[in-house]
Order: sequence, then C-alpha cells, then structure tokens
Amino acid sequence: MWLGVLFGTVHIPVADSTRFVGAFLTGGHIDAADATRYRIVADSRIPRVLSAAIVGAGLSAIGVAVQAMVRNALADPYVLGISSGASVGATTVALFGVLGTLGLYALPTAAFLGALAATALVYLIASRGGGLAPMRLVLTGTALAYGFSAVTTVLVFLAPRGDAARTVMFWLFGSMSPSTWHTTALLAAYVCLGLVVLGWSARRLNALALGDEVTISLGVSAAAFRTALFVLTAAMTGVIVSVCGAIGFVGLVVPHVARLLVGADHRRVLLVAPALGAVFLVLADIVARTVAPPQELPLGAITAAVGVPLFIALMQRRSVGGA
Repeated sequence: MWLGVLFGTVHIPVADSTRFVGAFLTGGHIDAADATRYRIVADSRIPRVLSAAIVGAGLSAIGVAVQAMVRNALADPYVLGISSGASVGATTVALFGVLGTLGLYALPTAAFLGALAATALVYLIASRGGGLAPMRLVLTGTALAYGFSAVTTVLVFLAPRGDAARTVMFWLFGSMSPSTWHTTALLAAYVCLGLVVLGWSARRLNALALGDEVTISLGVSAAAFRTALFVLTAAMTGVIVSVCGAIGFVGLVVPHVARLLVGADHRRVLLVAPALGAVFLVLADIVARTVAPPQELPLGAITAAVGVPLFIALMQRRSVGGA
C-alpha cells in the first residue's frame, strides 16, 4: 500500500510523497506550490490504494465462500453471473446515456441495478425444483453469464459512438481509476461487514464444503445457509463490480494459495486470503498505472497475466502431490 502511494502516472519524489502523506494524516501545512501534487496524493492515490486493498480482500473472501458454497474449486465471485448482469447495466449507461441525470453516479448505479437483476434471475431459476443445489447454481450462473455477455456484445455493436465501446471494454476488465473517498467508504462498509459475517460463519463453511449431510448433522439447514451465502456474496460482488468493474482471477487463485499456506480450515483461510488478495490487487494496480504511462492498463489484464500461470502451477503442484 505504501508503494501504491509512492508510484503513479505522475512522478512525485518519494520524499515529497512521504511529506504529503504526513500532512494528510496530521493536518499539516502544505505550500501553495505543492497544492496540486498534494491533491494527487491525498485525493487520488490514497483512496485508490485503500480501494484496491478492500476490493482484493473482498474478492478473495467471496471466492473462498463461493467455492465452499458450490463445492467447486473452479468457482469464483463471477461464476454466478452477477458481474455479467452488472456489465449489461454499465454498458447501457456508457453507450446510450441511460440514467444520465445521475451524472458520475450513473454508471455504478446502473451496474449495481444490473447485478441485482442478475442475482434475482439466478436465484429464481436455480431455486426451482427445491433449494439451491450446488450444481444447479453453477450451471444457472454460467448459462446466464453467457447470456448477459451476449447482450453486452450486441449493445457494443449497436453503439452510436465508437469511442464509447473502448470505455466499456476498459470497464469490463476492471480499473481502480474511479476510486474516490466516497466509493472507498462505500466499499469499506459493505466488504468489511461481509468479511465479519463470513468469518463468523467459518465453521459452517467447513461443514458445507464437506457436504450437505455434514452440515445437517451439525444442526444447520444446508439449503438455508447456502441461500444466505448466495445473497451475501451476490451483494458484495455487486457493490465491488459497480465501483471498479469485473476484475478476474483474484477470487479464483488467492483462495487456493491461502489453502496451500494454512490448510483447508476456513477459520484460517478467511484470515489469510483477504490479506493476500489485498496485497495482490494493490501490486497489480501499481503495475497497471506505471507500465505504460500516462495510459493505464486494464487491471483485469494484469491479474489474468499473473493469475493464469499461477493457477496452472498450483494445478501442477496438486497433480504431483496427488500422484
């Protein structure tokens, strides 16, 4: 996080950045000549770094919960189709100006509404036939994700402005550039609450990962607990995606790394995974900002570039260990 404050598209000497952070924390005096650079540090870099840490922690914890909920090691926060629904809402705003009266809040509002609509649709379809069965939940989410992605593609194809399509694609891959103190506070409220609830549910997650029978033997309704997890993870994912877009591989890879380090007990995994996710996404955001200045690379491209080989290495390690 400290490196994230020091480095960015605008070069600010380390000593000056340190002085600006100190002035921000203590309310110290800043010369008029340094006002512009101070604002970059205080109003852009600090909330951006905090948001990246919060989002990384949230996606990692959601990944842990979803993998236990559907008992599938390949599950991640986006397997339920929530991010694809959010993408439809965000694309509609970016390309056609829907909800334009909301100004800067139009895109995140539309993305969150799209996420809510996708959540409701997935729940209604997957719960038919008696409860949210893991396989039914995964298949429904995956199918609807493809459907929402097709809608997004059609919207981009029909866009009246070509430059808007580039904006949409950048958002679809995720970015921390929209971060402000307001969005940081919003993310902190939802993600921290979600982390507390998931940590409190760690024992039941252990049971759910072993099967519904084990969960029921502990006096916990597997169906009710899975439904509660679905609502919680969908809400957290919707808020995160509405602010910074769909950032892949964090919620897929980090839980596996955490289990490799501390074992499968969710009481330990839910302590380690958010910390690892925070570090991973902050570092990825630093790379996205500094590789090709003054342009910024999509954050999802950076996480995928790291996540794909890391995930393959983890699979190879498990295969060798299993053999």
